Amino acid sequence: MKNKLYLLKNKLGIDGAIAFTSLSRIIQAAGGVVSIVLVASLLDGVEQGFYYTFASILAIQVFFELGLNGIIIQYVAHEVSHLNLVGNNYEGNIVNLSRVASLLHFTVKWFSALAIFVFFLLLGVGFVFFNYFYKSEVVVDWHLPWVFLSVGTTLNFLISPIIAFIEGLGKVKEIAKIRLIQQFVSLLLLWTGLAIGLKLYVGGISSIIGVFVLVFFIFKKYSIVLRNIYNQKITEKVSYKTEIFPLQWKIALSWIGGYFIFQLFNPVLFATDGPIVAGQMGMTLSLLNAVLALSFAWVSTKIPIFSGYIAQRDFLKLDKLFNKTFKQSSMVNFVAMTGMFLVIFFIRYFDVTLANKKLGSKFLAYLPLLFMMISFYMNHIIGAWAVYLRCHKKEPMLVHSLAYGALSCASTVILGNYFGVIGITSGYCFISSTFAIWAYFIFNTKKKQWHLDEK
Repeated sequence: MKNKLYLLKNKLGIDGAIAFTSLSRIIQAAGGVVSIVLVASLLDGVEQGFYYTFASILAIQVFFELGLNGIIIQYVAHEVSHLNLVGNNYEGNIVNLSRVASLLHFTVKWFSALAIFVFFLLLGVGFVFFNYFYKSEVVVDWHLPWVFLSVGTTLNFLISPIIAFIEGLGKVKEIAKIRLIQQFVSLLLLWTGLAIGLKLYVGGISSIIGVFVLVFFIFKKYSIVLRNIYNQKITEKVSYKTEIFPLQWKIALSWIGGYFIFQLFNPVLFATDGPIVAGQMGMTLSLLNAVLALSFAWVSTKIPIFSGYIAQRDFLKLDKLFNKTFKQSSMVNFVAMTGMFLVIFFIRYFDVTLANKKLGSKFLAYLPLLFMMISFYMNHIIGAWAVYLRCHKKEPMLVHSLAYGALSCASTVILGNYFGVIGITSGYCFISSTFAIWAYFIFNTKKKQWHLDEK
């Protein structure tokens, strides 16, 4: 039995980083279901409205990161590939040591300054929004909970680049393990807080304590290494203006294009097919995003290794590892999608209920569900190719991403207006499949061009 499990583990390419990252995704998905049940049971209708609207407004903070954390991982991995870790010190080429130190200095200064702006922006937007739009006479204690949430979100924003830096050092498995602990603690705090009647306070409190758990484990394990890097004499810097920004703005635009695609589905469906279908889309998207995050762990955990091979010009090892990882992640995605479809089928077939409500009615009908599954599978493939190319510290997918986003938005609005959910999902499926072909052309062309130029 052990031998069979070992062979399956090797075939799927499950290493420590993937195992902990995947387990974290599974816990997050399962915990989300429990959280939904508790929120529905323990908060009244008005409080539920505040609870979920809080999350929507807090999402604006991601626009201040705009791909920079991913770039930090890649740049650190490129420089560290020329260094050796001896005890708690990195040794090797003085230029690479200096550039790594400059990246840490930049990370600390940039995000520290930006975090102050993020905090006051979140605080201000929340107070203006809720004071202006909440007109009911029902009294809701939301002011202090919003302050707590703003603090927790800002702390998460502040610590995230340090985590990215450590991942760039090759500590992906270790960070995944710490995140798993944080995820578990945050969920327990959230559930306990709801159970004892903390209501809207639970989000902010669990977020803040979760950050402190993260900080405790990270600095307990890596404080000396980070301090030694930070104190390294800087003779040569990684320039934000000439090296990071030319890549970041392209990735940022690509990311924004993708972000607005998914934000349009629900409001358009709400207007065309009503809130029930919009809710079905939201629930379906939650599951599909969980599957995508799970399968993409195979690719994302390899970013430091891909970047290291590229820095060393070892393209044979790079392509061998990527091809293997790509096949494994695609297989996991396909199997998970199939499993998701079968689970929904059996839930409907056996008429499973949750809190006296039919669970099968919470998802899209079979045909639009199938369209969305195909689209997300195509997105997985496109995303994997994009990661490979971006590890070269270049962004050739900019035009592709912007065109993909623009056409998807137009398709969602126009087809949704005339044909509702079938129009939205079929149009998106056609566009994603077509753009996967374009993405392969870019991937194949640029890979050959760059590797030939660098030999």
